[in-house]
Amino acid sequence: MTPPLAGLDGPWWPLLSLVLFAALPTALWRVMAVLFARRIDERSEAFTWVKTVASALVMSVVAGLVLSPSGALAAVPLVGRLGSLVAGLAAFFLARRSLAAGVVAGEAVLIASAWYAMGR
Repeated sequence: MTPPLAGLDGPWWPLLSLVLFAALPTALWRVMAVLFARRIDERSEAFTWVKTVASALVMSVVAGLVLSPSGALAAVPLVGRLGSLVAGLAAFFLARRSLAAGVVAGEAVLIASAWYAMGR
């Protein structure tokens, strides 16, 4: 079978397709978001609603990972997963709302819980 465009069936086709179908559309939306965001008032009702929906989506993903995990996370006991969540939130607030501190503390407790569960 002849390829639709000669020369696109070589070793560079996967990289080219990744750029064409993944990177460029994403970059286009990011540029448009930056241009559009200049006109948005952070205190507007629309922006508050968007932030609320985004936070709810993140919380639902975290709840799904904690309460019904899949893969390797399922091997960590519920107490360990809940403990990592509590440790991450505590570190986040104790470090003056530092996202990095919350992620590092939560991951440390999660890894320790996994090691403890594997050792039993």
